[in-house]
Amino acid sequence: MKKPFHLMAKPTSFECNLDCDYCFYLEKERFFKAGKPRQKAQKPFVGMSDEVLRAYVKNYIAANEMLESIEFAWQGGEPTMAGIDFFKRALQYQQKFANGKTITNALQTNGLLLNDEWCEFLAKNQFLVGLSIDGPEAMHDHYRVTNAGKGTFARIMKSVECMQKHGVQFNTLTTLNDRNIEHPLEVYNFLKGIGSQFMQFIPIVEQVQVEVENPMLIVPQLESKKQLTPFSADGDKFGRFMVAIFDEWVRKDVGRIFVQAFDNALAAWYGEEPPLCIHRKECGQSLVIERNGDVFSCDHYVYPEYRLGNVLDDKLPKLVESKKQQKFGQHKAWVGQKCANCDWRFACNGGCPKHRIHPNPDGSMQNHLCAGYQRMFAHFDPYMKYMANELLAQRPPATVMYVADQIATRVKASQPVCD
Repeated sequence: MKKPFHLMAKPTSFECNLDCDYCFYLEKERFFKAGKPRQKAQKPFVGMSDEVLRAYVKNYIAANEMLESIEFAWQGGEPTMAGIDFFKRALQYQQKFANGKTITNALQTNGLLLNDEWCEFLAKNQFLVGLSIDGPEAMHDHYRVTNAGKGTFARIMKSVECMQKHGVQFNTLTTLNDRNIEHPLEVYNFLKGIGSQFMQFIPIVEQVQVEVENPMLIVPQLESKKQLTPFSADGDKFGRFMVAIFDEWVRKDVGRIFVQAFDNALAAWYGEEPPLCIHRKECGQSLVIERNGDVFSCDHYVYPEYRLGNVLDDKLPKLVESKKQQKFGQHKAWVGQKCANCDWRFACNGGCPKHRIHPNPDGSMQNHLCAGYQRMFAHFDPYMKYMANELLAQRPPATVMYVADQIATRVKASQPVCD
């Protein structure tokens, strides 16, 4: 049986109504030149053509014949710039080609365009909305600004109120950068306060070319002199951020607030391979389709070198199972001796290849977030063991909240006393 795969769509490509310094996708304009530059985009914005949309929906459903439920994920750029009518056509094609399968939709948005019309549409059609928000106003507005350099926090808060008014199901995606990474509990409690019950925390790790004209953010595999960007997250600070949130969550919010990193870790401690691609042994099953139909190996590898084909010309299973994509996914498994001997290999598996930017003596590349992952997993360990045992006993892991302080006391007592 063929393996299922996920194909995330970029219906507006790099086009966005924000100009975030840390965004790795804005510069894709250099590869996809169709239309005017994003600063001069016309309204309504013309994104993925109807021909590409139809081919994407039809072929994606057909290629995952082994699944009873198919999820369509729409990201950008800013996907709402494609307009409501675009998504209405997507729903029509989904219904036409569903062939008895359950179809769901997820939309990742910066929220700027969400209004009553949008929220009514999203609620009616049961879209799961991922809202990109970096924390309280000062933290959010430092990087998440419009093309005119203005903060967006106030407008996003109105979008949150609009989603709540119409009953739109939403979660939050928070990038961790050099600013908000110093304030874990402030960020976490803020997100809870706006009603987020499912949170993703994505550390920014970006490198930029140096000594070239018009430098780009690049992946480590590309041969070019490069350096880490100043807005990137420090590895150890990332670990401290997640530990601080975990200590709050494990005492108050288990079963009520869901944090992707914690759910992913629990799966690993339970004996399953982590579901998140960055912590699986191999990757390659999460691809991306651009607005012109081009299919790439991964959202973070939309570069000419990683183009697999086009949905108008190629069958999707052929692209997913191609030698090029198989090699891409299998390459992740080689983590080098340091990672191979790590106690937390089962939960981490070296992290995302994009974040492996520091050379090891054996020729492998170390993940920039390694110190943070080690801190996280070592701290999680006794609590995850308890929750995994509760699951094995068919009891809810939320019972860990009643014993979290006891676990912490035992851990502290077992640590050596230093003079």
